[in-house]
Amino acid sequence: MMKNSISASKASLVFFLYQMISALDVPLDSKLLEELSQPPTITQQSPKDYIVDPRENIVIQCEAKGKPPPSFSWTRNGTHFDIDKDEQVTMKPNSGTLVINIMNGGKAEAYEGVYQCTARNERGAAISNNIVIRPSRSPLWTKEKLEPNQVREGDSLVLHCRPPVGLPPPIIFWMDNAFQRLPQSERVSQGLNGDLYFSNVQPEDTREDYICYARFNHTQTIQQKQPISVKVFSMDSLNDTIAANLSDTDIYGAKPVTERPPILLTPTGTTSNKVELRGNVLLLECIAAGLPTPVIRWIKEGGELPANRTFFENFKKTLKIIDVSEADSGNYKCIARNILGSTHHVISVTVKAAPYWITAPRNLVLSPGEDGTLICRANGNPKPSISWLANGVPIAIAPEDPSRKVDGDTIIFSAVQERSSAVYQCNASNEYGYLLANAFVNVLAEPPRILTPANKLYQVILDSPALIDCAYFGSPKPEIEWFKGVKGSILRGNEYVFHDNGTLEIPVAQKDSTGTYTCVARNELGKIQNEVQLEVKDPTMIIKQPEYKVIQRYGHVSFECIIKHDSTLIPTVIWLKDNDELPDDERFLVGKDNLTIMNVTDKDDGTYTCIVNTTLDSVSASAVLTVVARPNPPFDLELTGQLERSIELSWIPGDENNSPITSFVIEYEDGLHEPGVWHYQTEVPGSQTTVQLKLSPYVNYSFRVIAVNEIGRSQPSEPSEQYLTKSANPDENPSNVQGIGSEPDNLVITWESLKGFQSNGPGLQYKVSWRQKDVDDEWTSVVVANVSKYIVSGTPTFVPYEIKVQALNDLGYAPEPSEVIGHSGEDLPMVAPGNVQVHVINSTLAKVHWDPVPLKSVRGHLQGYKVYYWKVQSLSRRSKRHIEKKILTFRGNKTFGMLPGLEPYSSYKLNVRVVNGKGEGPASPDRVFKTPEGVPSSPSFLKITNPTLDSLTLEWGSPTHPNGVLISYILKFQPINNTHELGPLVEIRIPANESSLILKNLNYSTRYKFYFNAQTSVGSGSQITEEAVTIMDEAMASRQVDIATQGWFIGLMCAVALLILILLIVCFIRRNKGGKYPVKEKEDAHADPEIQPMKEDDGTFGEYRLFSFVSSAPF
Repeated sequence: MMKNSISASKASLVFFLYQMISALDVPLDSKLLEELSQPPTITQQSPKDYIVDPRENIVIQCEAKGKPPPSFSWTRNGTHFDIDKDEQVTMKPNSGTLVINIMNGGKAEAYEGVYQCTARNERGAAISNNIVIRPSRSPLWTKEKLEPNQVREGDSLVLHCRPPVGLPPPIIFWMDNAFQRLPQSERVSQGLNGDLYFSNVQPEDTREDYICYARFNHTQTIQQKQPISVKVFSMDSLNDTIAANLSDTDIYGAKPVTERPPILLTPTGTTSNKVELRGNVLLLECIAAGLPTPVIRWIKEGGELPANRTFFENFKKTLKIIDVSEADSGNYKCIARNILGSTHHVISVTVKAAPYWITAPRNLVLSPGEDGTLICRANGNPKPSISWLANGVPIAIAPEDPSRKVDGDTIIFSAVQERSSAVYQCNASNEYGYLLANAFVNVLAEPPRILTPANKLYQVILDSPALIDCAYFGSPKPEIEWFKGVKGSILRGNEYVFHDNGTLEIPVAQKDSTGTYTCVARNELGKIQNEVQLEVKDPTMIIKQPEYKVIQRYGHVSFECIIKHDSTLIPTVIWLKDNDELPDDERFLVGKDNLTIMNVTDKDDGTYTCIVNTTLDSVSASAVLTVVARPNPPFDLELTGQLERSIELSWIPGDENNSPITSFVIEYEDGLHEPGVWHYQTEVPGSQTTVQLKLSPYVNYSFRVIAVNEIGRSQPSEPSEQYLTKSANPDENPSNVQGIGSEPDNLVITWESLKGFQSNGPGLQYKVSWRQKDVDDEWTSVVVANVSKYIVSGTPTFVPYEIKVQALNDLGYAPEPSEVIGHSGEDLPMVAPGNVQVHVINSTLAKVHWDPVPLKSVRGHLQGYKVYYWKVQSLSRRSKRHIEKKILTFRGNKTFGMLPGLEPYSSYKLNVRVVNGKGEGPASPDRVFKTPEGVPSSPSFLKITNPTLDSLTLEWGSPTHPNGVLISYILKFQPINNTHELGPLVEIRIPANESSLILKNLNYSTRYKFYFNAQTSVGSGSQITEEAVTIMDEAMASRQVDIATQGWFIGLMCAVALLILILLIVCFIRRNKGGKYPVKEKEDAHADPEIQPMKEDDGTFGEYRLFSFVSSAPF
């Protein structure tokens, strides 16, 4: 398929015809243009004002095109310039560009002048602008003797630069000897003329190296002025100098530095005028002296400074307006102001205009006998004059042409002939410049030509327009006809549109529109035809479009784009974000039919478009991705309606980030009492941007606002301005007032101090008042500083007091406070409980009774009673033992309690003490009581030794806790057969003083199980069990010994031992988790019902404590 465009390389060859407007359109076809005659056209020339480097060759450009190629000539200062007579001047081949050789002996100054180029062929002559050649100049500074500048501190100063006049003017800047730019400010700055202005001098301005530099860009040179010295005399140093030269009787002393109102250093006077040309940059300057340094402000009288084109430079001393127009004319006022006054200057600005085009003449191509016009319209201030030239000659003296008529800014052509071809120049000029434009009239007679390639293939989409080209050219203009098929009839009717450029349009192409189409072009000089092909394709469609999505940050989202297309077309799918390429980010994954975005961020918010392109059509579908996030902070907080106890706060909400704001949280900071700490104030609905806030006195408020949406809270806004409320009496008194003595003779009054903003004013203090309750006393008061405690000394022990604490500040008192009851300090109780009685309930439990002490002797808050009790000795044996003294505490005014956990058959002592907040009172006399006998514990061990054929020896230890007088031991045993069945049980009673026994007449080789316990008069204790085996005979015993030494037996025993160890570990774990051993279960089953624990809430047993000591007393 052939391309329906012209390549860029060919288009460059025909650029000069691009803007052609004519009765006859010439297509941009390179082959055609090479064959057609063409008047000259200037394509490139040097600028009108051409400043050249005098050290380099001068190149004056002049390029032109035409058919046939034009020849070139030059004029200099209005006369013919014969380049053949000057060996320093050459013209480039096939070009009009001049090269003047300066580097080989030529002098640039010799070639100054006005140059103009003429390009000519048989169809006409085009001319260039007048090109003024001037060599750049960078003259040296004139020698001058510079006197040091001695100036008094605070005076103004101007350091003049006065650079040499160069071409073009130099760029001025000030530096020191170290080539460092001198710092400039509102006080010190450089003017547009290059001078350095000091609004007022300071001692630090003293230096000897103020140097003005001029940089000439064309020659790349910098010229330096002689350094200027400045010495600033301060008032102190000046007074010292005067004093050293005067006697004591002389009156001396320089006046101190005085402030002065502004005066203008430049411009001078009150008014001035300025003329600027349209399109240039307008620069207006005002520099003022004064102390303090004046500030400059600019206004336009009767109007506004133009927006977007106005800039302030040099610390607002220079007003800059770019691209000025006639509308910028007017009076501009600069105002210099300091604290002592102001001055002003009015600059009257007039904007003139060099000529500028309204309608520039354009090339005209005509057929013989046609009519046409050239129009040249320009404007300016003053109005420019229009003059015409033909082939570079004023039209008044140019050869006559009967088809041409000049009417001011218009040339009218009627019934032109080929000899009417020429190049016309229009010159528009006024005192500020000129415009010169070339426009040719080209009269052509050509037979028809079809420029569209033969058999070109056109492809279109079903139901879309089909445009079939027939680019043609001929002079006169040919007529065009279209046919379909090899022998088809001419195409007519509403289903076709025939364009003037020869294009055939089928507005709605259908499948039957496919086929061969023939274009025929004819004029009076000939006829030509061309065939092209048309194919109609199915359209591309998106059958599954991307859909709108809402996603929170860091989630992932996917858009689908499923397509259907013509089988002969190859589609390409691209995705765009906000009509631009997708970000270069690995989070964006483009699949065959979808786009997936991982870890979505706020910047991913936008419109995503799926675009499907083929060579013939393009379809797209878009969907919006909304990324929701916390809102942006509010801004522009404003405080209005300031009252003593309220204020109105308003704000502008920040971006809600696609999730509506539901509420605003207002916080405040008290810069007076808690700077840097923000407190919650209130919360308002998200639709509200104003709130009335209640305030407290004597608080330096700042407010900030936090926006809240469904996603979370925004960052806080910037704080509002501060607002200090007036002081007032305190509104409230301290809370949590208490009176509790720390010593028997004092009363400690405490309270919670008011917070900073509750003080309502400076000088926060507290008035503390007290008097003894139920005594007709006056109030005693004292005013204390901002503390939270006061101690009243010399009080009676533990008496009630009425107490009140009142806040006050420098403006007065808070409301009358409420009274609270406190007590002075406690002392230790004086009296021990009396009539202590003990009732032994059983061998492990006793009940103690006592009489309460008188409340007055308690001398404090009664907290309860403590019972101290300890075991003195065991009645069953004497030994030194570690005494454990135990304590039970009974809360409140109880007069009895239970003593659990006693040991049977033991002697105990106890005493009772009353307790208050200070401590314990004296102990009651010790009471002795004894516990009765109980059942003993199990024997400490049972060991079976010396097995024989019919006997076993038993040894045992007495119980660790006899709990009474042992009267005997009970031994029970029975045989166990191979199936672990138990035989008859035999019981033997053994005297209490025995510790071993030999059992005889036992069966040989039999296993026995033994049960052994001790007995007191109360009953039998817990038993201990053991098993043993009698042997078979002596030989068997020998064999048994031999077996015991065998390896396999030893291995078996090791395995058994390992299993037992594992079982022990399991039992240990169960115990730690709360399990019970069988022995514990048995003890629980036989526990004494008399010592079962009572309910915890009856207070009978009290709180338990343990004290230990070692006693050497005999038991």
